[in-house]
Amino acid sequence: MRDLKELKVWERSHKLCLLIYDATKEFPSEEKFGIISQIRRASSSVPTNISEGCGHDSSKEFARYLRIASGSISEVEYLLILSNDLDYLNEKQASDLLNQTIQIRKMLYNLVKAIAQ
Repeated sequence: MRDLKELKVWERSHKLCLLIYDATKEFPSEEKFGIISQIRRASSSVPTNISEGCGHDSSKEFARYLRIASGSISEVEYLLILSNDLDYLNEKQASDLLNQTIQIRKMLYNLVKAIAQ
């Protein structure tokens, strides 16, 4: 069993999730059941799946949950692009969040690759 709090990718994905919750507070109220809900679910899915994977003993199971987290971070990336295109985020916010998203995706990819060896 792994300690999720020791994984930098978990820490970064948790912080990104908090930032997304904060940023979406400013989105239009008509998006409450649309983009707000979807991007919050996707962003929370990343650290959640990393956490769930940590609870499994096998590296194969851990890698499977990391791949699920990778899918979720890709969903977050698209929803940030959409939010930016709809002018729900300012350019700096969008750029910062997208950069963090890309870094987390790379970290997940590299961790899966390291586990698979």
